[in-house]
Amino acid sequence: MRTASKIANRLTGCLLAVTACAGAVRAAETPVTQPAPAAEPAAKVVRLWQGDAPGTQGNEESDNPTNDVPTLTIYPPAAGKNNGAALVVCPGGGYGHLAAHEGRPVAEWFASLGGTGLVLKYRLGPKYHHPAEMDDVQRAIRLTRANASEWGIDPTRIGVLGFSAGGHLASTAATHFDAGEASASDPVEKVSCRPDIAVLVYPVISLHPPYGHGGSRKNLLGDSPDDHLVDLLSNEKQVTEKTPPTFLIHSSDDRVVPIENSLEFATALAQHKVLFEMRVFAHGGHGFGMAPNDPELSTWPRDVEQWLTKLEFFKAGAK
Repeated sequence: MRTASKIANRLTGCLLAVTACAGAVRAAETPVTQPAPAAEPAAKVVRLWQGDAPGTQGNEESDNPTNDVPTLTIYPPAAGKNNGAALVVCPGGGYGHLAAHEGRPVAEWFASLGGTGLVLKYRLGPKYHHPAEMDDVQRAIRLTRANASEWGIDPTRIGVLGFSAGGHLASTAATHFDAGEASASDPVEKVSCRPDIAVLVYPVISLHPPYGHGGSRKNLLGDSPDDHLVDLLSNEKQVTEKTPPTFLIHSSDDRVVPIENSLEFATALAQHKVLFEMRVFAHGGHGFGMAPNDPELSTWPRDVEQWLTKLEFFKAGAK
């Protein structure tokens, strides 16, 4: 009996081995083809003006801070995910350089939500002063709206987001805008440059002491700007009932751009009954960007996403 049992066990083992070998042969003969991962849509760079930008002082197209050719780099959503929303992103840098961590990662995050992220490379001081920077952000919004159909964007759902000095530029877009010039020969200039929403992250808002950022003011306006111009671009003074809904993010321990910048803008929004929300962090300092390595600071993009969802910014026909 023990001999028969041993033979049976050996036969069973042989059968399992043969079956495994046969399976291996079949697998070798008919390999399983894994589907290739979907390719991310390629980013595209477009000039804001096909010719020279207004007030240009050259034609340098490099990434040098004295760049004379402002551009938009467009990050579209994945195929089949487009919800029609768009966000023009203005990196910070004191109007003297553009902070890389406040550009592409933000546009890619917005594209992951189904929107189109567009990073603005605007002209900078000390070579360029106002109104070059304002011209660039206004043109970026107009260009996006004028090309909405071609770029898969709803022209009523174009927002602006900026950090630090880029937050000042975004707040300038939100408070200094027009409906376009109907008689313009350039079709882009016919459309509005008003953003439909604004997101301001540790923004420079005031250009006045004690809260204004001196470096941004100098790069934007020069050494001795006219008092009227300082008032004009202290954007807490320029809020009206037509300023778009705004989300503000700041940390209370910011020693570079004090939180009073956001507080004064929020107060002006409240006074003019403009819809807004604000997120204040107890820590974070200045320049944290998307803060991917900080569990608390990194929640602000989710908060903004929820806010935009609540405003139906990701739905066709939303204002």
